[in-house]
Amino acid sequence: MTKFEKVTAIRGMNDILPNESWQWERLESILKMWLAQYGYLNVRTPILEQTRLFARGIGEVTDIVEKEMYTFRMSEDSDQLTMRPEFTAGIVRAAIEHNITYDRPQRLFSMGQVFRHERPQKGRYRQFHQVSIEALGFNGPDIDAEQIIMLARLWKLLGLKDIHLELNSLGQTEERKAHREALIKHLEANIDILDEDGKRRMYSNPLRVLDTKNPAMQEMANNAPKLFDFLGEESKAHFQEICTRLEEAGIAYTINPRLVRGLDYYNLTVFEWVTGSLGAQATVCGGGRYDGLCELLGGKATPAVGFAIGLERLLALMEQAETVQAPSETDIYVIHQGEAASRRALRLAETCRDKGWRVLVHAGAASFKAQFKRADFSGAKVALILGESEIETNTVSIKPLRLADNGMMSEQVTISQTSLVEELQKRI
Repeated sequence: MTKFEKVTAIRGMNDILPNESWQWERLESILKMWLAQYGYLNVRTPILEQTRLFARGIGEVTDIVEKEMYTFRMSEDSDQLTMRPEFTAGIVRAAIEHNITYDRPQRLFSMGQVFRHERPQKGRYRQFHQVSIEALGFNGPDIDAEQIIMLARLWKLLGLKDIHLELNSLGQTEERKAHREALIKHLEANIDILDEDGKRRMYSNPLRVLDTKNPAMQEMANNAPKLFDFLGEESKAHFQEICTRLEEAGIAYTINPRLVRGLDYYNLTVFEWVTGSLGAQATVCGGGRYDGLCELLGGKATPAVGFAIGLERLLALMEQAETVQAPSETDIYVIHQGEAASRRALRLAETCRDKGWRVLVHAGAASFKAQFKRADFSGAKVALILGESEIETNTVSIKPLRLADNGMMSEQVTISQTSLVEELQKRI
């Protein structure tokens, strides 16, 4: 028989095992509570969408669409399909398809996996997780400011300190058009400095050239025409109102005129929360306003603003900020010896579960010593012991395995099985 070659996970797509998944569950629980405080409702869209949704929504000359999407056809005559590289385009597609902003604006969120074919490194994976927050149908700067303020609350909830806000305005279409013309002239005058990526983007997406990480291009980028200088009074007033609200809320920020974000659909407000604690992967959260996206995808003109947070990066920051003890597997571990005790253990376990306790019944035959070792490893607060003598006398022994809240370890007791719940309520 031919030996089967071991199958491993795809590079950049990681398993999350039980010793890590509790941290994910804890974070997801905090995020859902936080979103509920601000009235955001959950929407769940498919992982697979038509490729043209992302090409149209994100922008055909963005890195995501050009290089990073997982795209395929099921057959030669079928539509191209893509595994979602971000949530916003899919959420807007769903909002248009189901007309959910017909009678009122909507605050929505999605949480789950997204996929990009990138070079895997710490904080950047090919399958990763985001929470994406979208406010559809709101056109004033108040909702932009509220989203930034709610993020400041999240950082406090998670105990994160080394994280700060960068802010910019991309203005409106005509303002960006005038800036684009000036920027292309500047790039043409400095074409000898541009790297291959910069030359490729000079005419298709010149604003993204300014987002370069190439040290040789930094001075050129710093001296480029500033989009902010091309903004009209209405765009400036929108931006100033956001800044005023942030200052009133006590939120510090830095205006970064080179902040453009990596997606084509943004206008007016763009922002990022960044950190110096994760090396090259500095951006923890990014977003902004995208008033034209609904119309671009075939819907009615609908103002919108939103942001996304990478959960892997958030967890990495949380690990640096605090030491969190992993939760125990169970509250009660039931140890038993003999066939009659094994059957009775199942009944007592169900009685305890009726009261909301987590209960593990030892499975399989093992000595008392081995079962106690497993009980201690589980993190249970107490062990219930059923042996031949307990079955004969209709009793159960309770052995504390952890210190009580008062720091004392109480003694093992043997009680009537009918008194079990009452006694456990005193100990757990």
